[in-house]
Amino acid sequence: MTPRHRQHAFTLAEILVAIVFLAVLIPAVLQGLNLSTRASLLAERGTLAVHLAQNKLDELTLNDDADMSGDFGEDHPGYRWETERAPWAIDNKMEELTLRAFFTVQGREESISLTTLVSGTTR
Repeated sequence: MTPRHRQHAFTLAEILVAIVFLAVLIPAVLQGLNLSTRASLLAERGTLAVHLAQNKLDELTLNDDADMSGDFGEDHPGYRWETERAPWAIDNKMEELTLRAFFTVQGREESISLTTLVSGTTR
């Protein structure tokens, strides 16, 4: 007598369970990839925005007659800035100069803010 060879195959129920499992798993994985991509872009563009804002803030502290808003030029499209002056609560001879740099990540505008003290008597 020869031994019987049994054929192994997936049942319909096993295939349906696998399809349902994939239907749940794939959107979760894609959402995770989307979030990690967004976090990476936010970190990269945010770091550049901080450097650009620091340079602009340094420039503005040296030149009080400068504009109060603008962009960072053709080398950095999509990045813009705005400034705001407010009296410093501790000393009325000083002002807080706040610069906000704006940039876009996946269609959503983000911003960072830098603040420094400047003499309030000039302008």
